[in-house]
Amino acid sequence: MRELQEKFEDEYFSPYGTKSSQSRGRKIPEPQDDIRTEFMRDRDRIIHSESFRRLKHKTQVFLSPASDTFRTRLTHTLEVSQIARTIARALRVNEDLTEAIALGHDVGHTPFGHAGERIIQRYLDPHFKHASHSVRVLNTIEKNGQGLNLTPEVLDGIAKHSKTGQQPILWSEKDKPLTIEGQIVRLADIIAYVNHDLQDALASGLLEEKDIPHDILKILGESHSARINTLVRDVIAHSQDSPEIRTSEPILTALHTLRAFLFESVYTHEELQKEMKKAENILLALLEDFEKRLDKGEPLPSPVHIPLSTNKKQTLIDCLAFMTDTEAMRIFYQTYIPKSFSWGTR
Repeated sequence: MRELQEKFEDEYFSPYGTKSSQSRGRKIPEPQDDIRTEFMRDRDRIIHSESFRRLKHKTQVFLSPASDTFRTRLTHTLEVSQIARTIARALRVNEDLTEAIALGHDVGHTPFGHAGERIIQRYLDPHFKHASHSVRVLNTIEKNGQGLNLTPEVLDGIAKHSKTGQQPILWSEKDKPLTIEGQIVRLADIIAYVNHDLQDALASGLLEEKDIPHDILKILGESHSARINTLVRDVIAHSQDSPEIRTSEPILTALHTLRAFLFESVYTHEELQKEMKKAENILLALLEDFEKRLDKGEPLPSPVHIPLSTNKKQTLIDCLAFMTDTEAMRIFYQTYIPKSFSWGTR
């Protein structure tokens, strides 16, 4: 079945699609699978990994939302995967490689969204980025330190999926993904989050429909589904028979405008930042506690069971970033909140 799939790719893919049979191989060579191509195996390894499951309890934008319909890092990942696969299939490139990159792109994210990233950058490593840490998680931390032994095409797409702050949406030659599938995921990531973050902000009451700039609605569409449809169709239309993923100028401008609007009106909103500050204080307290434990040779509190690096700073980064929101709050409560005692108990 693998050979049939590889033959299909040879005959059907566009000249720019990444063929499974031409993967550059794994760091540790493995026998080929009879059923699955190399990129299918990578997708399966990621979706069955612990770090992937942990995404369901990691913040996307809203901390501990009262409604279960708000996005988490896991639902964001699934939406990115769906958008990316639609584009990949339409362009006749490798859907399995695209899916593997999409599913693994955020496994290195810290608890409490970018609040956790800021604590690590401020106190441990100013160059910390969740994209490169996702590669570390999959390469070095998963499977009790053995890693998942993924292909370099998947790891490259994960490492280069992210835009920082107000950095341009598309890539420079320096951070351009090596494969067209990696480019698709990078753009699908932003298509997903600007649209679902806007939808969540409206549902939360943080924004009202009248707050959205009219130019965005006019170009991208009046509804959530219309905006995603406009963006996906534009990417497909302008990337057909092209070695690079592209958009039209009006759509790219509208996407930049929507992203800038979200930074100004949602991500930096006073109410949101007030809660993020509380999350930062929790992580800072845990960082201090973890450091004291390591200095004394004491074990870190459960469930932080990951391979400890010989470098203390790296161990602290790994432990903080690996935790979910719920784990961080539970460990904080156990460590810093006094227990209630009553007569006759010990």
